[in-house]
Amino acid sequence: MLSFRKKNGREAAASAVQIRTPGTHPFGMLAGYVPLHSGEGRLYRAVREAVPVVNAAIDKITRLSGGVSAACADKGAERALNEFLRTVDTGRGQRGIESFLTAYLDSMLTYGRAVGEIVLAGRRDIAAVLCGDVSCIEIREGLSPLDFELCSWAEGGALRPLPYQELLLFTPFRPEPENPYGVSLLRSMPFLTDILLKIYNAIGQNWERAGNVRFAVVYRPQGDMPGLSGAKEKSEQIASEWAAAMQSGKNGQVRDFVAVGDVDIKVIGADNQVLDSETPVRQIIEQLVAQTGIPPFMLGLSWSSTERMSAQQADILTSEITAIRRSLEPAVERICELWLRLHGYGGRARVVWEDINLQDETEEARAELYRAQAEKLRAESGKGGRA
Repeated sequence: MLSFRKKNGREAAASAVQIRTPGTHPFGMLAGYVPLHSGEGRLYRAVREAVPVVNAAIDKITRLSGGVSAACADKGAERALNEFLRTVDTGRGQRGIESFLTAYLDSMLTYGRAVGEIVLAGRRDIAAVLCGDVSCIEIREGLSPLDFELCSWAEGGALRPLPYQELLLFTPFRPEPENPYGVSLLRSMPFLTDILLKIYNAIGQNWERAGNVRFAVVYRPQGDMPGLSGAKEKSEQIASEWAAAMQSGKNGQVRDFVAVGDVDIKVIGADNQVLDSETPVRQIIEQLVAQTGIPPFMLGLSWSSTERMSAQQADILTSEITAIRRSLEPAVERICELWLRLHGYGGRARVVWEDINLQDETEEARAELYRAQAEKLRAESGKGGRA
């Protein structure tokens, strides 16, 4: 039962969290571990490998979401911090916070969550910022939704919390009440991807059968043949000559096939009608592309008569990228503020993103011209009014 103390004649607000997981049995701590489903992650990675348009869409989202810097009240600290963000080691031969955010966001979109680590160089500097593998991480929830720990598997198979939780970065993507630790951008794609791959596989089999032309050579013996033995010898001779003619064609030589008697040659499968796959494939790819939020023509898909991005499409894509950047901001802020503390600077750092540029340079120049003309007209009208 919660008790409230009066302060200055007023009741103090309770600081306890009301939504918590109740204990159910003596081994209730086992229910605190949340599996992050590494098998599901392998499925999403397979979707990206199987459908290039999905992989291209995620790559474009990660590139468009980049461009980050920091702003501080102390301009000296701001310059030093931005230099750190530009040159920080991110592992595997990479440098700069942009390379870290690319891998971090790629993991967040694909698996629904991303994990990183800040590596210290002693107690006075940050040596590196690394992106981790979410399949090696499990989560243990605390007594309230505000408390959780990142854990890994020990050598004996036990799950142990990682020792320095304050140096770990964890970001869920689009968390839900049922999935508080994020869901993948590809969550709804495996079913449609399976249908799409069946269509592509059938197309490949049909082209293997019909595209690589096979012939049926039918020899009908005439009525004056002496017997079945003569027909057999004749058919074997025709088969041998036909095989020789086909082999000559593979070697780039032209060789005619001449037969005596009633010989009929047909292409196997020429009369069969191949199903039209354009409509179902387009419908499925439309669903996959719509989930990513990328305009189709940016992925090389010409589905409309216009080739230029409309203002509505630009606004929608800008909103999507802005929302993704908001998810990344807490991780970047933690890195920046830890660097400031380690170097003795006070205050906080504000994350500044570069403007999202989705329009043509010509359109931007024309807009700048219109703004200059409007300013000139306003200035002239103001002078005329004062006169």
